[in-house]
Amino acid sequence: MSKKIAIYPGTFDPVTFGHIDVIKRAASLFDEVIVSVAVSSPKKALFTVKERVGMLKNITSKFRNVGISSFNGLLVNYAKSKNASAIVRGLRAVSDFEYELQMALTNRKLNENITTVFLMPNEKYSYLNSTLVREIAAYGGDLSSFVPREIAKKLREKLK
Repeated sequence: MSKKIAIYPGTFDPVTFGHIDVIKRAASLFDEVIVSVAVSSPKKALFTVKERVGMLKNITSKFRNVGISSFNGLLVNYAKSKNASAIVRGLRAVSDFEYELQMALTNRKLNENITTVFLMPNEKYSYLNSTLVREIAAYGGDLSSFVPREIAKKLREKLK
């Protein structure tokens, strides 16, 4: 039986408790999960790709079947290069669905052998996104409900 490998792509700028929850859920479903930081993204990142990869490595070190990497270019090509059969995407709310469905159908058209799997984080993270976390950090708000302590520290350092 072949190993079931999934890619969980994103900008992770920064990684939040919602991302971690999706990683945990994916790790329970697949033999291997590769959390991949998108190098080319239309989003303006606060942290470098190297910094985000480093933060993810620290946060996910407890998961035996989770690896961290970065990628550039088409996600389906990257997934194929890693022998992945699935792309994991987190869905927080209905507002995410239209965009994620469009991406999933486009990826299926590009490579019908790779399936997109939607995972919902715990409902206590359903409103959470990295943009909101960066904004709270920029105004000196309490980040303890949104990101691990070490990520909050890095955010405060970066925003000084």
